[in-house]
Amino acid sequence: MPDIIHLLPDNIANQIAAGEVIQRPASAVKELLENAVDAGASRIKLIIQDAGKSLVQVIDDGKGMSETDARMCFERHATSKISGIDDLFRIRTMGFRGEALASIAAVAQVELKTKRTGDTLGTYIEVENSAVKKQEPCSCPEGTNFSMKNLFFNIPARRNFLKSNASEMRHIVDEFIRVALAFPEIFFSLTSNGEEIFHLEKGTVKHRILQILGNNYASRLVQVVEKTDYLDISGFAGKPETGKKTRGDQFLFVNNRYIRSAYLNHAIMNAYQDMLPDGSFPMFVLFIDLDPSQVDINVHPTKQEIKFEDEKIIYAFVNAAVKHALAQSSIAPSLDFDLDPAIQQLDAVSKPFTEARINEAAAGNLFKTFTQKYQAHRVEPGGNFRDLQHFVLKPGEPYQPGLGSDGGQYPDDTHSNTISDNYLFAKKASSRLSVHDNVQPIQVLNSYILFASDDGFIIADQQAAHERIIFEQISATSSSGTAVTQQLLFPATLEFNPADAAIFSEITVDLLGLGYKIEPFGKMTFILQGIPADLPAGQENTMIENILEQYKNFNPEIKCTKREKLLRTIATARSIKSGTPLEISEMQGLLISLAKCQNPGTSPAGQAIYAECNAGMIARLLGIRKSGTNGL
Repeated sequence: MPDIIHLLPDNIANQIAAGEVIQRPASAVKELLENAVDAGASRIKLIIQDAGKSLVQVIDDGKGMSETDARMCFERHATSKISGIDDLFRIRTMGFRGEALASIAAVAQVELKTKRTGDTLGTYIEVENSAVKKQEPCSCPEGTNFSMKNLFFNIPARRNFLKSNASEMRHIVDEFIRVALAFPEIFFSLTSNGEEIFHLEKGTVKHRILQILGNNYASRLVQVVEKTDYLDISGFAGKPETGKKTRGDQFLFVNNRYIRSAYLNHAIMNAYQDMLPDGSFPMFVLFIDLDPSQVDINVHPTKQEIKFEDEKIIYAFVNAAVKHALAQSSIAPSLDFDLDPAIQQLDAVSKPFTEARINEAAAGNLFKTFTQKYQAHRVEPGGNFRDLQHFVLKPGEPYQPGLGSDGGQYPDDTHSNTISDNYLFAKKASSRLSVHDNVQPIQVLNSYILFASDDGFIIADQQAAHERIIFEQISATSSSGTAVTQQLLFPATLEFNPADAAIFSEITVDLLGLGYKIEPFGKMTFILQGIPADLPAGQENTMIENILEQYKNFNPEIKCTKREKLLRTIATARSIKSGTPLEISEMQGLLISLAKCQNPGTSPAGQAIYAECNAGMIARLLGIRKSGTNGL
């Protein structure tokens, strides 16, 4: 029998290895930008054509390479940054493993022009499919000009897996922003198809944040500065009003390297405890600087997932630093043990609380509300508040729509038992969920709807239910082309940063089919002329912002078309959220509409909408045994 094990040719081995490093054009952008930073450049230009599929070019004014180094840089594991195993624990540069250029050269056509300071001539090299096609002296500026053309030209299957130009461009912009934020002392520019998208002059971290994320953050940033013997933390965190419904503008860097860490994200979120609405996420750009020996950055090919020697101490420092910054800006409560002497002179402190004043205070309604037993919910009649006790049914007491717990009529007809036909849409009722027209639901924790079934009770998630209803409604509208637009009396101007503008351009066409009327107005500005007829006027800007944030941060594990992704995004953005109090009529309408859905059991994201507890389950929960069993 002949031997069957053999070594792969170098070009095939390089293509396989490239799959770990170069997954899309944005992967090459990241590696080339980081190489330019490591080269000591003060100006870096990124030029893109066809979303990086045709061209990714990075031009820098760094130290350049010699003729030999220019040839060697395309060899696998060729590096100037590591000479021994101990160097792995002292990494301060961005790239170090010597894989990036070899991987790019294995899957693209590459041109390199480079020249060192003081050299008369530079070096020009052409590489294709890991093979050097040409090398010769050339005249070029000091620094390096690297061009990657026709990515995956020799692997058509990989090229076919690339997404749309808008989607790939969005990934490129993400990588560009991360590097540009980490190095505000370097000039960066990004040009796509001849149009300059970013022009970022040198400046401070705050200046760079405003350049990239927008001037709307100018007065809404809190500086974070903590220096310790173990690590330094610096950067900016957004005030609570910057909170968004998705994890949008959140950037965390360790030794100037962008990382992803759910653990440290939790430390930051914990610092905002009780300051953000449920489901909101703050903006932050934070830099952690610590001894490289305390962190392992070589655990993932993209180096975005790292390991700390002691995660708990990092968590504590980050959490404390953000809390301290918020407290210093009078956003978070802080304890001050030095009492201002001026406070002692106030009437409320200096004057005695006489018997007469005690009796006067005790006779007030506010005092009674907080002192009488079980009266924390008490609201005095005669105001605009309604008695909230009608949400809780007493045992054996039937609910009467339109009536308060005292039997009196509400001052308006918002509690009517009539469900508007406009609230419903025609769908074949599902036998898997049966809801009677006279259903009497109650709300639990302002998030769940509980109602009786034929054999027990059903509890439904109000947000997931509403997402399903909206999703099926707009899906039908989109498919039939029957969207109705209401023209805005005063068109709204939508201004985005370059990254968001690229994403919004991608979804604009599909939004037009859903009743939105949108026109471009410059590079990063759009005019909203009309909105869907069923969308309340006055909420258009907030709704567009929510849709964009949800779309940007859509769960990548959910595989669906771009159109369906947008429909799911809109359903999430427009749905009522957990924690929202609902009137009885609203819950009734929600349940009846859900029962008419084609798929009432799961939300568009695949989450279960409702669960049923039948009589047997109730009996088991209460420890009740049926008569005639077990000797009873």
